Amino acid sequence: MSDEDREMDLENAEKRAHHNALERKRRDHIKDSFSSLRDSVPALQGEKVASRAQILKKAADYIQYMRKKNSAHLQDIDDLRRQNNLLEAQIRTLEKSRAVMNFIPKVDIQSEEYCEEYLSEDSSDSENSRPTQHKTKKLKILDLSDNEILVLHDAIFQDSLPIKFLNLK
Repeated sequence: MSDEDREMDLENAEKRAHHNALERKRRDHIKDSFSSLRDSVPALQGEKVASRAQILKKAADYIQYMRKKNSAHLQDIDDLRRQNNLLEAQIRTLEKSRAVMNFIPKVDIQSEEYCEEYLSEDSSDSENSRPTQHKTKKLKILDLSDNEILVLHDAIFQDSLPIKFLNLK
C-alpha cells in the first residue's frame, strides 16, 4: 500500500467518523424531541416507555382537544363581550332615564308603607283622569346606591310599567 492510499483511507475514515458523529447527534436530537413531546402530553406524562407512534398519536389527540377547548373559550369570551355590551347599554339607558326623571321630588323613605302611600297618591291622581286604566299591584324597592333607590311597581297603565327614581335626602 502506498502512502497515497493510506492518506485516502485516513481521509475516508475521518469523513466516515465525522458523518457518523453528525448522524448520532441527529438521532439523539430526535430522541430528545420525542421525550420532550411525551412529557408535554398529559396522557403520557410519567410514562417512561412509549413508542414514537404512540407519542405522535397522543400528541395529535391532545392538540385536537386543546383546539376544541380554545374554540369554546373564544365563544365564551364573545358571549361575555356581548353581555357586557348589553349591560353597558342598559346602564347608559338607566343613566339617561335618571337624568330625565330628576324632576321627581326628593323624599325620605321611612318604610314600604310610605312608598305605598306615595304610589297610591300617584295612582289617585291618574285615576281622576283615567279611573280604570291604572291599578297598583306590586311594589319592589331596589337599592341603587347610598342615596338612591329604584321603586318599581307592577301596574296596568296602558300596557307599560311605570318606573320611579326616588332620590333620598
